[in-house]
Amino acid sequence: MTPLYAASSWTQAVGGYQLKEPLWLLALLALPVLVWIRGRRRVPVLLVPFAAAWHRPSLTSGARWPAALALLGLALLIAALARPQRVDDRREVHTQGYDIMLAIDLSGSMLAEDYERGGDRLNRLQAIKPVIQAFITDRPSDRIGIVVFSGRAYTLAPLTFDHDWLARQTERLKIGLIEDGTAIGDGLGVSLTRLEQAKRESGGKRSGAFVVLLTDGANNRGALTPEQAADLARSRGVPVYTIGAGKDGIVPFPVFDDKGNKLGYRRMMADLDEGALRQIADTTGGHFFRAIDTDTVESAFKAIDRAQKIEFQSKSYLITTEFFPWAAGPGALLLLLAALFARPLWSREAAA
Repeated sequence: MTPLYAASSWTQAVGGYQLKEPLWLLALLALPVLVWIRGRRRVPVLLVPFAAAWHRPSLTSGARWPAALALLGLALLIAALARPQRVDDRREVHTQGYDIMLAIDLSGSMLAEDYERGGDRLNRLQAIKPVIQAFITDRPSDRIGIVVFSGRAYTLAPLTFDHDWLARQTERLKIGLIEDGTAIGDGLGVSLTRLEQAKRESGGKRSGAFVVLLTDGANNRGALTPEQAADLARSRGVPVYTIGAGKDGIVPFPVFDDKGNKLGYRRMMADLDEGALRQIADTTGGHFFRAIDTDTVESAFKAIDRAQKIEFQSKSYLITTEFFPWAAGPGALLLLLAALFARPLWSREAAA
């Protein structure tokens, strides 16, 4: 990169305005000190034209104007030498984010505690909540919505840029909000409907959109089968990334009393339909991820983030406006006027 200024000079900037040679500012501040020293000595120490005529006490008050003009002119010239500038930093950014729907399973099986963090057991929903929130936070230029499903599918949050509000909605997620069951096809279908309400099509296909579907079971409820929903997503050009949560085989499932207190655990068999999730991903051009622990959940969302990340180029440039002519011109003019006004006085004193 080409440096903006030579290494021998430094720059002081405030609020977009800067002095390219700020050492001259010290000289400007030294003027009052020099005038005070000059008044303390018998001979002038400020070497400017006709200074001998200005410092003499015999001059009338009207004859002090040349000195005042000269000092003001010198101040303006010093300010000009400091190179005052206004710098405008302008950027041109052209980008457009994705529309993303997160379809999250809230069926009763998500209570299975086959995840761990820091030695503590977590159920499947507790394990994925912080990962979902991190995914939302890391994509500030995207509109994101959430669909939840169990025996039925509902929209928890439509597409929005308000990610703080979306994070609060994610925190509210809990098992039991919807009648139990696993309607994977309906969850995907409602997600596609939400994307349809915010169309951005190219060549008859929905562009700039995808769905992340997370479930731990097999479809056993709903009007749409997973295959039908996948065909619908493919026809609209929407990739679906599927995540299978939970471990295979026997997993611990908590048992609660009527007041919601945990009494213990019973063993249950995981029923994830991995084949259906793979087929949805393959049909739509997405990808399937197996999330058997907290690390693989995070890895799945990070992989999706990398695969569908907006990349854009921005142009940045500086526009510099020089102000030194506005100070240098009047400064030189004031010095010239001071010399013209002082010359007759100097000539009369020399003749005397």
